[in-house]
Amino acid sequence: MSFQEKSAWTMLVALSLAAILYAVNVISVATEVGALPSPNVPGLLTLAGVTVVIAIIGHIVMAALSPKEANAASDERERLISQKAGHWASYVLATGVLVSLASFLVTGNGSALFYTCFASLIASHIAEYILQIVFNRRAFI
Repeated sequence: MSFQEKSAWTMLVALSLAAILYAVNVISVATEVGALPSPNVPGLLTLAGVTVVIAIIGHIVMAALSPKEANAASDERERLISQKAGHWASYVLATGVLVSLASFLVTGNGSALFYTCFASLIASHIAEYILQIVFNRRAFI
């Protein structure tokens, strides 16, 4: 398994865990209040903090276990995999944002617009990491 694939796994776990925690928090507040809460900075900082801490710890462990791979430059195949995964993930983001904007035109709810656009951003990054893993595991052309 290449260091790039290990990194994608680490980031996939970090972002997924943080997003699930944030979603559970928003859903619990929405259930208590009876409406979708406005986005707040502390919740978003917690999401970012959890993601960063898990990513840093994961990358430190990976680098300690295989320092030669961690310091090696990306080869052409890895760069192509990263570009192709980013390309396909951009469609996830674009689709999510367009659906978010269309739903805003119907509902007029700014909080829902924020959360759906933010979910699209997270989904596109998760898709990018999944695609990097898939492309690393198969013959990539």
